[in-house]
Amino acid sequence: MAQKEYGNDSISSLKGADRVRLRPAAILGSDGLEGCQHTFIEILANSIDEAREGFGDVIEVTRFKDRSIEVRDYGRGCPVDYNEKEKRYNWELVYCELYAGGKYKTNQGINYEFSLGLNGLGACATQYTSEYMDVTVFKDGYKYELHFEKGINIGGLKKEKYDYKHSGTIQKWKPDLDVFTDINIPLEFFQTVLKKQAVVNAGVKFKLYDEESNQHFEYIYPKGIVTYVEEITQGKEFTSIQYYEHQTAGRDRADKPEYKVKMQIAFCFNNHVNLIEYYHNSSYLENGGSPEKAVRNAFVSEIDKYIKSEGKYQKDESKVTFADIQDSLIIVTNSFSTMTSYENQTKKAINNKFIQEAMTEFIKQNLEIYFIENKAEADKIIEQVLVNKRSREMAEKQRINIRKKLSGNIDITNRVKKFVDCRTRDIDKRELYIVEGDSALGSVKLGRDSEFQAIMPIRGKILNCLKADYGRIFKSDVIVDLIKVLGCGVEVKSKFNKDLSTFDLDALRWSKIIICTDADVDGYQIRTLVLAMIYRLMPTLIKEGKVFIAESPLFEINCKNKTYFAYNEREKNEIISKLDGKYTIQRSKGLGENEPEMMWQTTMNPETRRLIKVVMEDVERTNYYFDMLLGDNLDERKRHIEENGHLFMDHLDLM
Repeated sequence: MAQKEYGNDSISSLKGADRVRLRPAAILGSDGLEGCQHTFIEILANSIDEAREGFGDVIEVTRFKDRSIEVRDYGRGCPVDYNEKEKRYNWELVYCELYAGGKYKTNQGINYEFSLGLNGLGACATQYTSEYMDVTVFKDGYKYELHFEKGINIGGLKKEKYDYKHSGTIQKWKPDLDVFTDINIPLEFFQTVLKKQAVVNAGVKFKLYDEESNQHFEYIYPKGIVTYVEEITQGKEFTSIQYYEHQTAGRDRADKPEYKVKMQIAFCFNNHVNLIEYYHNSSYLENGGSPEKAVRNAFVSEIDKYIKSEGKYQKDESKVTFADIQDSLIIVTNSFSTMTSYENQTKKAINNKFIQEAMTEFIKQNLEIYFIENKAEADKIIEQVLVNKRSREMAEKQRINIRKKLSGNIDITNRVKKFVDCRTRDIDKRELYIVEGDSALGSVKLGRDSEFQAIMPIRGKILNCLKADYGRIFKSDVIVDLIKVLGCGVEVKSKFNKDLSTFDLDALRWSKIIICTDADVDGYQIRTLVLAMIYRLMPTLIKEGKVFIAESPLFEINCKNKTYFAYNEREKNEIISKLDGKYTIQRSKGLGENEPEMMWQTTMNPETRRLIKVVMEDVERTNYYFDMLLGDNLDERKRHIEENGHLFMDHLDLM
C-alpha cells in the first residue's frame, strides 16, 4: 500500500464551529458527560456575573425530558445588536466568535469587576456544540431572538418592539450527541451546582425545574457561606463559627498590573462532619490552587505556633500537618479578583501568586487574634488536632506492621503453619476448607479430594473481630495466616487507616471458602467467629457468594449393615419411619473422630455434601445480630436471651 506524501498541502485548520465540534475537549475538558456538563456551567456563569453586579437576583434553570437545558436571568440582557466599534453584530461576537466578550477589562472596572465568565469562550463553545440553541433577549425596549443549529445561525437576528416586565436573557440549548458521547446530565448535577452557586452568591435565588420528574427546587443562602457552614455543622461544632472578610490589591509579579482581591472565610471545628471547599469568582475550585495553599499554610503555621506556646508537644514530637487539622475542620473560602489566572478553561483551580500570599497572611492574622481572644476554644482545637495527629501516627505504624505481616506469597520459604494446599491452580475449581483443630485437620485431610480441596485449620477460638481494634486483630497469628491463605487482602474502614485496604477480589485464590466445624456449641461459636472475621475484614466475599458453611450430620443411623445420616431431628424421624428392622442411633462424632470415608460422603463430596451459602441480603440486619451477639451491646444481648433462650434449651433437650 502506497504511503501518502506528507507535504505542504497536508496542513489544514479547523474553521467556524468545527474548531469546537471536532475537538470539544480542548475547550470544555472532555467530549464525554463532563464536557457536556461544562456547557451548562459556562451559560450559568454569565447569568451569575449579571446578578453579582446587581442586575437581577433570580436565576431560573429548567432541565427538559429531551435533555435540553434552559437558563433564564433577569439581568440587563446580553448585547446582541450592531456594534459600531467592531463593525459586526454583538450576537456574532458572543455566540460565534471564540475569545470575544465583555470581560477583558475587569481590572479597569469596566462592565464586570469580579467575573466568573472570563475568556469569551463559554457562550460560543456551548452554541457550537449544540444540536440547537435558542436565545431570547429583552433589552432596551426590544425583544431579540436568535436560532442556531449545529453551530450555524438560521435566520439572523429577529428584533421587535416589546413591552416586557423585566429585562434579561433566556438561553435554551440541547447538547449535540454528534459532539458528546453522553448528554444525559443527571438531575443531581444541576442540584449540586445551583446549591454551590447559591452558597457563594449571598441573596441570589436559584430556581430549578425538572420536567422529567416534575419537581421544583429552590436554593438561596441569605448570609452566603456563613449560612452554609451553619447548615453543614448541624449545631455539632465544638467551636463557634468564625467569619472574616477582607479586600486588598496587589500584583503577581513586580512588572504585572495591580488587581483587586476580595476574600471571605467561614470556618469552625466539628468532630461529626468535616468539609473543605474553595470558590473563586463563584467557580467551585475542585482542585484548589491558591486558596487551598493559603488555608493549609495559615492553619498549620498558627496551630503549630499555639501548640508550642502552650508546651503541648511531647519531647521530640513532630509538628502537626494539615491532615491532622482537616479531620475536624469545616471551612469554606469565597474569593474574588479582577484578574484571575485559572489552571484551564474548566476553572477547577487558580494559581495567582498574590491571592495565595494575601489570603495566607489574612488568615494567619485572624487566627492569631482568635486564639488569643478565645483561649478556651483554642485549647479545644489543639487538643483535638493533637489527638488526630497521634492517632494518625499510631495508625501509620500499625499500617506498616500489618503490610509486613500480610505481604508475601504462600510458598516453600513462606509457608503458613499446618496449611494443606491442593494440586490444581485453576481458581474456579479450588476450594478452601476452614476446619477447627488439628484432629479435624487429620480426618478432613484423609477424606478430601487433594486435587481441588485445601485445608486451613483454626487453632482454638479466634479473636472476636467485631469487638477488637485493628491493632489486636492483626496481632493474631491465626487471623493473619488465614488472610494470607485467602490471598485477597482486607477491607479496612478506619478514619486513619483508609490506605490500609488492600482488598482485591481478583486475587482471591479460591472459588469457595467453606467453614467446617463440629455440630455442637463450640463448633457453632467458632463458625460464628470466623464469619465475624470475614464480615469485618472482607465483607465483599460474602456479598459475592464466596463463603459457605458445610453442614455436618447430627445423627448416624445404622440398620442391616447400612448407614444413614440425618442432619436434623426431622430428617432423623423421616429415616426411622422408613426403616424395616432393628436400628441403632448415635450422635455423630466430632469431625476429628469421623472416618475419612464418612467425611468424604457427608461433608466434602460435591455430589452428596450440603453447603449453605452465606448471603448478605440485609447488611443492616446482619450487622445488628453480629453486634448484638458478639459486640458490646450487653442490654440488647440480655433482652434477646430472655426472649429466645428457651429455643436453645429446647434444642439441648433434643440432643
